Amino acid sequence: MADQNFLNEINKRRTFAIISHPDAGKTTVTEKILLFGKAIQTAGTVKGRGSNQHAKSDWMEMEKQRGISITTSVMQFPYGQYLVNLLDTPGHEDFSEDTYRTLTAVDCCLMVIDAAKGVENRTRKLMEVTRLRNTPILTFMNKLDREIRCPMEILDEVEQELKMPCSPITWPIGYGKLFKGVYHLYKDETYLYQKGKGHTIQEVRILKGLNNPELDTLVGDDLATQLREEIELVQGASHPFEHDSFLSGDLTPVFFGTALGNFGIDHMLDGLTAWAPAPLSRQTHLRQVSAEEEKFSGFIFKIQANMDPKHRDRIAFMRIVSGCYEKGMKLHQVRTQKEVTISDALTFMAGDRTQIEKAFAGDIIGLHNHGTIQIGDTFTQGEALKFTGIPHFAPELFRRVRLRDPLKQKQLLKGLVQLSEEGAIQVFRPIANNDLIVGAIGILQFDVVAARLKNEYHVEAVYESVNVATARWIECQDIKKTGRI
Repeated sequence: MADQNFLNEINKRRTFAIISHPDAGKTTVTEKILLFGKAIQTAGTVKGRGSNQHAKSDWMEMEKQRGISITTSVMQFPYGQYLVNLLDTPGHEDFSEDTYRTLTAVDCCLMVIDAAKGVENRTRKLMEVTRLRNTPILTFMNKLDREIRCPMEILDEVEQELKMPCSPITWPIGYGKLFKGVYHLYKDETYLYQKGKGHTIQEVRILKGLNNPELDTLVGDDLATQLREEIELVQGASHPFEHDSFLSGDLTPVFFGTALGNFGIDHMLDGLTAWAPAPLSRQTHLRQVSAEEEKFSGFIFKIQANMDPKHRDRIAFMRIVSGCYEKGMKLHQVRTQKEVTISDALTFMAGDRTQIEKAFAGDIIGLHNHGTIQIGDTFTQGEALKFTGIPHFAPELFRRVRLRDPLKQKQLLKGLVQLSEEGAIQVFRPIANNDLIVGAIGILQFDVVAARLKNEYHVEAVYESVNVATARWIECQDIKKTGRI
């Protein structure tokens, strides 16, 4: 029987990822969540390309230059009685395997939608992935301080296009220049917005009751009347919030606000921590593993090379599925059937990391990887388990890599092998020649690889088109017979 302290530690964990279309404000939302989690003191506007201020979660050099999230950041911070593990997925136009794999490591997702644009392509694709595992989705309608589309229209679009019933939890009072705040449908409270307070946590004025006469005085008669009419309509026409439907991925609670103005983030975060599931069970090829099992198990969903350029290191990101990690413990690496002692596991705040003494189911920890750990590896305390559902994809785009300096072939090969271990790209060697062919899911991955080869391995490489349209893996019991294909 597991001890109560152990169970309490697991039950207070909340592990989620943020998903959105590029420029919906995902990185700004991440920053403001960290602000409320007291992980940072002030928030700087993301994407000031000429500025020295960059988002805490965008730590790679290319991300700082372009103002986009390319790799997955992992951040842990306390919020109220909970311990939050936040994974910030890539938010660029492209899509990599990294994004898909990250979504296998979380128990819940926060979907950020630009309220001026509604449902966009990347949102649709991400929703398809979350549907595969019935991941609970909580929605934040962002940019209410800008001119947006009618809120009812956006909710209808989410329901029609994403096939996801919406349950509004808060509702906006005006928008754009007339944005005055939000009304909480379940607390019967109005929260008033103050402009120009986006860099810090603002003291919000709260009015109790929808019919409070102060509401008319503070937001104006017209907006107060409009709010009451809209709330009556919303309560009659929208889906009431049901926790079980949310947990099964059949309903999304919706919050409104502005990440840039740092308003509405706390309401959303309160809902997410209260309603999101504690660490969930995971399926292996043999059985389901519960988070509350005392024996340790975990899987590798990501490998990141050169997180610290000074040390040229590689970190393997592990989602702990069950049990508790303790510094110095011995673990069984199922694929290699070897016992390994882990004494220097890390916890993260984007590029910053610290060694940890203990970690529990739901936590994301980093293991130093010297080429012995692969994506999809399972670690246990002896049981020969393999967690399922960690995807591998065939690349859709191909380029031949050519060196500017032929003497750097060794560095090029090392760089490509290490970057391919991260899952960002795949490297192929034709049987007929010595070409190096790189395959990726999205076009931006080629730019990322070229930039990282230059910055991290001091190799200048260019791409050439190549007559390859597809790649497939084949398996055969008799290796000699593969030569006949």
